[in-house]
Amino acid sequence: MTDGRICVLGLETSCDETAAAVVRRAPDGRGEILANVVRSQWDEHRAFGGVVPEIAARAHVACLDVLIEDAMRQAKLSLCQLDAIAATTGPGLNSGLIVGAVTGKTLALAHSKPFLAINHLEAHALTVGLTENRRPPYLMLLVSGGHTQLLFVKGVGNYVRLGTTIDDALGEAFDKTAKLLGLGFPGGPDVAKHAARGDGNRFALPRPLVGRKDAHFSFAGLKTAVRQLAKSLEPIDDQTLADICASFEVAVTDTVKDRVRTAMVLSEPLWSECSQRALVVAGGVAANVRLREALDALCAETGYDLSVPPIALCTDNGAMIAWAGAERLNLGESDPLDSLVRPRWPLDPDAPPAIGAGVKA
Repeated sequence: MTDGRICVLGLETSCDETAAAVVRRAPDGRGEILANVVRSQWDEHRAFGGVVPEIAARAHVACLDVLIEDAMRQAKLSLCQLDAIAATTGPGLNSGLIVGAVTGKTLALAHSKPFLAINHLEAHALTVGLTENRRPPYLMLLVSGGHTQLLFVKGVGNYVRLGTTIDDALGEAFDKTAKLLGLGFPGGPDVAKHAARGDGNRFALPRPLVGRKDAHFSFAGLKTAVRQLAKSLEPIDDQTLADICASFEVAVTDTVKDRVRTAMVLSEPLWSECSQRALVVAGGVAANVRLREALDALCAETGYDLSVPPIALCTDNGAMIAWAGAERLNLGESDPLDSLVRPRWPLDPDAPPAIGAGVKA
């Protein structure tokens, strides 16, 4: 745009949400969402108890064009009025990433606009710039279905990984726990719904890695403990089910709180002369009320500011992709049209390997 504002269309197809959004970045760095359209695929995947990549890709193809038209109509802009097109190109499901990337590149080529290949994790990391105008540095807890990490955000494109999961991501642990308890998909909301009426102190479940000097996570053992507990209590009545879910949530919350506290200590040398500490929570699991309350208490205790985007922007969406694109475009960055999708794309490629983490490092 000619007045110094940057308008970007963002496309998100990395997993089981298809999304298109338009955001505008003002010269002073403030952001505004002009349109944000998301279509969930839960119904398509529910029968399988998890996301099926081929079904996800077909669903993206079926509706992405319609969502783009809807987003542009809501934003009251034409494609030629945009400054750039941004699309998630990793990490995520390869077939889904290709759908969004090809669509974004085609639009960029057809309308002579810059193309921005966006790291999905970076988009989560930068969302608070859009919602709260919060600028780095800050400590970030990323908790989603595919990733659980603690990162120090120095700036756009500059991240230090402090901790990662060495097995299941937290969202994955919620989904698998729900499945073994016979609950619905996605698992997180269903577990939380039952936990709300349960006694979280009834069952003593493990708190994996609590007390360790590193900031890594592990949830596979907790999930196994829930399975063994449930099996020993069969048949499970409604109140016992609620108590298991509540005990699982309490164990998760205690574990995450400990791991974040450790990351706060490890991050101290990175803050430099910045006096105010801030913790940003991103990803779909950030919608969990019990987790938010625990982290709010931790931040009050440690003097940190806590920032959590609105729930609609915690889960996958196009606005965060468009915003990451706007931030990068503001720095003069863009990507070639032959750039490849990257199903594995760490934010801190120089981070030392976490034993056992494998591709989730």
